Amino acid sequence: MGNSALKAHLETAQKTGVFQLTGKGLTEFPEELQKLTSNLRTIDLSNNKIELLPPLIGKFSFLKSLVLNNNKLTALPEELCRLKKLETLHLNGNHLRQLPAAFGQLSALKTLNLSGNQLRTVPTQLCGLRHLDVVDLSKNQIQNVPDSVGELQAIELNLNQNQISQISVQISHCPRLKVLRLEENCLELSMLPQSILSDSQISLLAVEGNLFEIKKLRELEGYDKYMERFTATKKKFA
Repeated sequence: MGNSALKAHLETAQKTGVFQLTGKGLTEFPEELQKLTSNLRTIDLSNNKIELLPPLIGKFSFLKSLVLNNNKLTALPEELCRLKKLETLHLNGNHLRQLPAAFGQLSALKTLNLSGNQLRTVPTQLCGLRHLDVVDLSKNQIQNVPDSVGELQAIELNLNQNQISQISVQISHCPRLKVLRLEENCLELSMLPQSILSDSQISLLAVEGNLFEIKKLRELEGYDKYMERFTATKKKFA
C-alpha cells in the first residue's frame, strides 16, 4: 500500500476518530498513527500479518475499541493496559499464550474476544475487570477452569472447543454469570459441578459435544432449578 493511500486513511481517521485498515498484508502497526493518539476512538487492523504491537499503543488514551483479529500476535505489551477507556478488545485468531500481568487495569473493558488463540488457562487477570460483560475464550487449549474464576464479573463466558476436563465448583459463585458455553470439550458428567444447576445465576448452560449424553444432564439433582431460571429468562426476552 502506497504512502498516499495511508495518508488518505489518516486524514479520514482524523475527522472520524476511526482508523480501519484491514486485509492489506501489513506486517507492522502503522507508526504514523502516533499523530492521532488524541483523536482515535477505534482502531481496526484485522486480517493483516502484524506480529508485534508496539509500546506506543499505550498512548491512545481515548481509544474505546481495538480490533486486531487474524494477525500474528504472540504477545501483548504491558503498555496496552494503560488504555483506561478501552471497552472492546477483539484479538481472535492470533497466537497469544497469555495476557500481560497488568491486564486487570483495563477498567472500562466490556467485551473481550480471544477466540482461536493458544491460551492454556482462563487468565486470572480477567477477575479484576468489574465491567466485563462478554468473554470469548473459545478455540484455545484450555484444559481446566481454576478456582479464581469465581470472581469473574462477566455475564457470558464462552469456553467452547477447548480441552476442558475439569471445572472449579467456584464457577457457580460468579455474581453476574448468566451464559456459560462449554460445547465440544472433554467433560465427563461427573466433572460438571452440580452447583452450576442448583445454586448459580446461570440460566443458559451449553454443554453439547462432551463425553456424556445430554439426557443424563437432565437426571442430575438441581436440573429443575436450572430449568426454572432458563424458562424465566426465555420469557423475559420473548
